[in-house]
Amino acid sequence: MAKPSFLPLMFALLSATFGVILSAKYSNINIDQSVLLALKLDITHDPHNFLATNWSISTSVCNWIGVICGSKQHRITALDLSSMDLTGTIPSQLGNLSFLAWLDIGDNNFHGSLPIELADLHRLEYLNFGNNNLDGKIPYWLGYFAKLQSLYLYGNNFDGVIPFTLGNLSKLEMLNLGRNQISGRIPNSLFKCKELEFLSLYNNSLEGNVPTEIENLTLLNTLYLDGNYFKVVLLLFYAGDFDPLLLPEKNQFNKATKVGDPEHKVPHRKYI
Repeated sequence: MAKPSFLPLMFALLSATFGVILSAKYSNINIDQSVLLALKLDITHDPHNFLATNWSISTSVCNWIGVICGSKQHRITALDLSSMDLTGTIPSQLGNLSFLAWLDIGDNNFHGSLPIELADLHRLEYLNFGNNNLDGKIPYWLGYFAKLQSLYLYGNNFDGVIPFTLGNLSKLEMLNLGRNQISGRIPNSLFKCKELEFLSLYNNSLEGNVPTEIENLTLLNTLYLDGNYFKVVLLLFYAGDFDPLLLPEKNQFNKATKVGDPEHKVPHRKYI
């Protein structure tokens, strides 16, 4: 009696497994595509037709302008819509881009507040909302992005205080909160960010003394604090030295260093 062959059964099982994996792969990228289509719907003005002509379901989302997908996961890892003169709001669905490491919508006209769903973007390393018209409080959940290295919120209408949770960002190198309506004092927790190289808080309504804990930022090479209401600056860095400085009125000072732009941004990197 002939022995039964298991080859057809094995082939069927392998085909089914491959089909499930392939289906999951395309299902996930379809989720990413639906997120960007939701963002497109929230764009009320696209004067250069960047999204209107390019973000089409007839082409792969990975080929859309401003989009970079990872070669391994085939998911969106970077979204750069900076300097496109876009007007609109940020949809909550953006928080579903679970592989996103780079998000840059700087130098546009986005308005409204930041949806709490963005707190789910745990892979973020670079986040730039600079030079828009965003408002509300600076979200506390920004301090939960363990991988974040660069955070730019300058040139908006954020008010309230600097969240103490930003002190949790142990990998943070660049922080720019300049040109907002932030008040209160600089939280001591901020000086736990030992990797900080660039710190800009200029043109806000911050007050009190600059905490002496600022000397803990041994890697800091650029500091902008001008345009606030600090009473005494005890440890103002300049050319590697510490000099006391009394500033009783609206402050005008900075740390002249390697980087001369208070809205300094790092070059674009690819995330694969």
